[in-house]
Amino acid sequence: MNRTEIADIIVQKLEANLTSMKKMYDQSEPAIGYFYIDDLLPEEVARTIYECFPDGSNMRLKKSLKEYKYIAAQMNNYNPILEETIYAFQDPRVVELVSKITSIKSLNPDEHLYAGGISLMGNKHYLNPHLDNSHDKDRDQWRVLNLLYYVTPQWEENFGGNLELWPNGLDSAQTTIHSKFNRLAVMATHDGSWHSVSPIDAEGKARCCVSNYYFSKTALKSTDRFHITSFRGRPEQKVRDAVLKVDIKLRMAVRKVFKKGIVENKHVYKK
Repeated sequence: MNRTEIADIIVQKLEANLTSMKKMYDQSEPAIGYFYIDDLLPEEVARTIYECFPDGSNMRLKKSLKEYKYIAAQMNNYNPILEETIYAFQDPRVVELVSKITSIKSLNPDEHLYAGGISLMGNKHYLNPHLDNSHDKDRDQWRVLNLLYYVTPQWEENFGGNLELWPNGLDSAQTTIHSKFNRLAVMATHDGSWHSVSPIDAEGKARCCVSNYYFSKTALKSTDRFHITSFRGRPEQKVRDAVLKVDIKLRMAVRKVFKKGIVENKHVYKK
């Protein structure tokens, strides 16, 4: 299937569930707006996407106190179905429907896949609580939505690897969104959108995800200011949290001098 055919299916699914998804988003919007929809694509299509995922050996491994996962954005290195799926979410019809659900105007998908693309997380992998970088790679637009499409069959919630939202900060309980097979989850990104991926405890299994970001010339909240990707420790990780707070301050100090950073972010699709 090509991106237009995949987008055709996504459009039909979103249109059929527009009211319920908008209600879900509107109810959560005062803190961290989100919605999700199950069975996004026909099961055989979703399984094919999963089966075409790389095994990690030719992906970039990110391992630190902040995160432990495999990522990739140079999509011409992988099975074409992965690229077609990613760009199906950038179809103007899909973007327009997401705009209707969230009431966010002038959404712009990212053809460069800055921090988007595909990710694979296996046993013991995690993504600590963090705020996404506030802008696109050129610092021209605000990052406003994160789209995550999960494709691992029979992924149980108790395996971990689930999206966690922290609507009241890291000292309060998180909202967990199961990274269920064939589920699309969409969340707002702003200066209060702390989120994470719970540690995985599942031998021999990997959580596979296709991700996109949408940007806008206007920030979601009047309080939004430029910020780097900012990681914190989980509530029980007091020492790690202290270290990561220092890391945020140091890197923000650097960005005040070098607006686009010292080292080029290589997580983009160079066509």
